[in-house]
Amino acid sequence: MAARMAQGDRGRFSALRSATAPLVAVAVAIAVAPACSGNHHILSPEGKQAKSIALIAWFMFISAGAVTLLVFAALLHGMFRRHRTTRRGEPRRFVVGEQTWIIAGGVALPLVFIGILTAMSLHGLPSEAKPDAVAITVVGHQYWWEVQYPGLGVTTAEEIHVPVGRDVDVTLLSDDVIHSFWVPDLAGKIDMIPGQTNHLTLHADKAGTYRGQCAEFCGLQHANMIFFVVADEPSTFDAWVRSESGAAPAPAPGTPAADGAIAFQELPCASCHTIKGTAANGTAGPDLTHFANRSTIGAGTVPNTPGYLGGWIADAQSTKPGSLMPPIPMRPDQLNALLAYLGTLK
Repeated sequence: MAARMAQGDRGRFSALRSATAPLVAVAVAIAVAPACSGNHHILSPEGKQAKSIALIAWFMFISAGAVTLLVFAALLHGMFRRHRTTRRGEPRRFVVGEQTWIIAGGVALPLVFIGILTAMSLHGLPSEAKPDAVAITVVGHQYWWEVQYPGLGVTTAEEIHVPVGRDVDVTLLSDDVIHSFWVPDLAGKIDMIPGQTNHLTLHADKAGTYRGQCAEFCGLQHANMIFFVVADEPSTFDAWVRSESGAAPAPAPGTPAADGAIAFQELPCASCHTIKGTAANGTAGPDLTHFANRSTIGAGTVPNTPGYLGGWIADAQSTKPGSLMPPIPMRPDQLNALLAYLGTLK
C-alpha cells in the first residue's frame, strides 16, 4: 500500500512538472525580453499613446497571470488533498454551490475585466494633435519611406526628425500597396491605404532614436522597410530644419566630388532622384539633397558607408531584391567620383 501511495505521489509530481513547464517558460521569456529588445520594444514606451498601450498590455498580462495561478492552485488542491471521512467512516464530501462558481467565475469576473479594459482602451485612443503641432507627411513606397515637412520646406527619406515634448501630426499616404506605420516606442500602428488619408499623432517624451517598421506585408522586401524617428531637443530640431531646408553644397571645382556631380547628371541617377540646387529633379526615388546625413541605405537595409553605397549603386538588386533601384553600369572612375560626391551631401 505504501508503495502504491509513493507511486501515486510521483505521478502527481510528474503531472505537476508537465503542467507548470509552459508557465515557467513564458515567465522566463517575459523576464529576458526587455534585455533582448534592441532599440524598440512595446514595453519601454517613450510616448503618450505608447504608454497607454503598454499599461493595457501589463494589465492583461497580470490579470492572465492571476487567473493562471488560481487555476494551478485549484489543480494542486485537487491533486494533493486527502479524502477525509466522517465519524461513521463515510467519505466527507466537499460541496460548493455550482451556481456560485458559475456566477462568480463565469459572469462577474469577466464583466469586471471587460469593463476595466474598455475604459482603459477608450482612454488610450489617439487624440487629435494640438494646434501648434509639427505637420509631417509620410508616404509609403515599395520599399522606402518618403518624409515631407510641408510647412518647413524639407523633404527627406527613411528618417523622421521630431521635437521632444511637442505633438507631431503625421499624415499617412501610400503610393502603391497597403503599408502600416508603426513606432512601438511612441504610438500604435496604423495602416497606409492607397487612395485614403490617415492621421497619427506622435509625441516623444525623451530625446533618442526610435526604430519604426512597416507592420503590413507589402511585398518581397517588407521586412527591409525600416525607418527611424529621431526625437531632438527643440533647439537641435530647429538647427536640423535649417540645415535640411537648404540646397546641397556645390563641390569644389577640379575635385573628385565635382566629377561625381557631373556623373550624377550624365547617368540615370538624375531621372529618379532630386538634389536641391541642381538640375536633378526626379521623383521616383528618395530625395538625396542631404543624403550623407542618413545612417542607412535602402530603408535600413545596410549602413550608409562608401563600401555598401558602392555595391548599392552598382547593383541594388543583389542587396535588396525586388526594389525599384535598377543596376547602373558605369566605369570604376565614375563610381569612385559619384561616391565622393554623395559623401558631400550634408
